[in-house]
Formats: sequence, structure tokens, C-alpha cells
Amino acid sequence: MDTDIEQRFQRITAFIEARLTPLFDPANGSDHGFGMDDTSRALRATRYTVQAAAAVNGLVEKRATAPELRQVVDQALEQNWDVLRSVARMWEDHPDFLKEFKAHSWDVVGV
Repeated sequence: MDTDIEQRFQRITAFIEARLTPLFDPANGSDHGFGMDDTSRALRATRYTVQAAAAVNGLVEKRATAPELRQVVDQALEQNWDVLRSVARMWEDHPDFLKEFKAHSWDVVGV
């Protein structure tokens, strides 16, 4: 089950990154995300949020190795999934959007 959680996080993160990465291309303007204009700042903030929410590998391991932390770990995983789910749904009409990206956190984490 934990491998499935990691894989789901990897898939949704890959989908979001595939949407964000082209926005950092200089051909698309906005100092390719590295300027100090509001668009660049928003791009960086979104990418940093996605990267932080996607960093679940250590959390997933704790589910099995530290049962006393299970409730806290599950809450963190749920919150991280909800962040990624909210971002991914901005591209719900994209052909690569998977139905699983709509799943509620309790369906992903299985609590």
C-alpha cells in the first residue's frame, strides 16, 4: 500500500511539473520565472509549494517503521495530497489529467 501512495504522489507531481516547467522557458516571457515581477514570483511560489508537498518519501517510510507516529504521518500525507490535488485540478481539462488526481486524501492515504 505504501508503494502505491508513493507512486500516486509521483504521478500527480510529474503531471504538475510538466505543466509548470514550460512556464520557466525564456520563450514564454516573465523572465522565465526568475524575475522579480509578480508572475515570476507566483510561478516560483507554486513550484516551491508543489515540491514541498511532493516530498513524502520519508513520511511514507514512517508509516511502517514508527506505528506510534501513524496518525501524524497520515495527517501530513493527507494535507500534502490535498495541496497537490488542488494544484493539479487547475488543469483538469488537460488530456494528461488522470481521474485519480481528483481522489480525496482519505482515498489515497487509506485511513
